[in-house]
Amino acid sequence: MSLKKKYLASKPECKVTFKLDKDVAGDYKEVTLVGDFNNWDQSKHQMKKLKSGDFSITINLENGNDYQFKYLANKTEWLNDDEADQLVVNEFQGHNSVVTV
Repeated sequence: MSLKKKYLASKPECKVTFKLDKDVAGDYKEVTLVGDFNNWDQSKHQMKKLKSGDFSITINLENGNDYQFKYLANKTEWLNDDEADQLVVNEFQGHNSVVTV
């Protein structure tokens, strides 16, 4: 798993690439990026499965914020990103990943 950030000079935004490595993705058929940036919508940010077996998506996020997120694999399994900027406790006594831009 990984996060890559590219800050835009023309806008107060950052292009963030979220990647779920094939070692973690295993036999998953689909993975969705879900977080407070999309109101935890489980269908909005479908990740693309690459030839390598990794899943990836790039989205623009407004600078100066922390965003909580998780990966939803096969619509049933919630995963955190072990390379997130931090983990926070969520309301379900679990954890959410956080990206800071």
